[in-house]
Amino acid sequence: MASGVLPVCVGEATKVIPFLLDADKEYLATVRFGVETDTLDATGTVLSQRPTTDLNAARLQAALAGFRGESMQVPPMFSALKHQGKPLYRYARAGQTVERPPRRVTVYELVLLAFEAPDRARLRIRCSKGTYVRSLAADLGRELGVGAHLVELRRTASGPFRLEQALSLDDLEAQVEQGGALPFISLRDSLAHLPAVTVDEALALRLARGQRVRWHELCPGTVEHGPLCVLRAPDVVTAVVERNAEETTHILRVFNVG
Repeated sequence: MASGVLPVCVGEATKVIPFLLDADKEYLATVRFGVETDTLDATGTVLSQRPTTDLNAARLQAALAGFRGESMQVPPMFSALKHQGKPLYRYARAGQTVERPPRRVTVYELVLLAFEAPDRARLRIRCSKGTYVRSLAADLGRELGVGAHLVELRRTASGPFRLEQALSLDDLEAQVEQGGALPFISLRDSLAHLPAVTVDEALALRLARGQRVRWHELCPGTVEHGPLCVLRAPDVVTAVVERNAEETTHILRVFNVG
């Protein structure tokens, strides 16, 4: 039911995982209206069914407008989010419901690709981290008064990585068996979604040693908030830093590359 892009980090590249988790995602989703399930997707138990005879593309387009931009979304019970150290899905499987505070998410793009009468729609979604497309589908169904659940989900992009770059597990296994080189992506490319600045060797060495640097030395431009990728020629990642209240660098990660 779910497929698509999954970045896999090994060795020194495991340090980029937090920045990939924070990156925007893009999906293709198929939603079925008129049926609600406990998991909000096709793997769950049906909770209710309603007719969809009044549903059409125009009604869908109008409803989608309300889901674009920033909103507060309640995470689904069947998720890996933890409550008191235990994943929510364990509570759900035990028949328990846990209070879940809504979280702020942003849907940058929400496009109706096709309405397949009487009860299905294909959507393209570009959204911030933490957005549950299952929840979006269920909320859309409730907005239309018929209920809905997610039938199929394909992640087409995760941060800088796109589906066109991806290998299937079968293809990856075949490459390994044939002794071929693994299709590694450079640290620089894996952080391509972050703003970057190139510094000289002396400044790079100070950061690599964990020393604080005045922000104006590092980045005299307009980067105010969020992670900044620091490079030394030729496009070698030295560190990822952010600006702190003292106008110096707060080092988030240092990379041990030659």
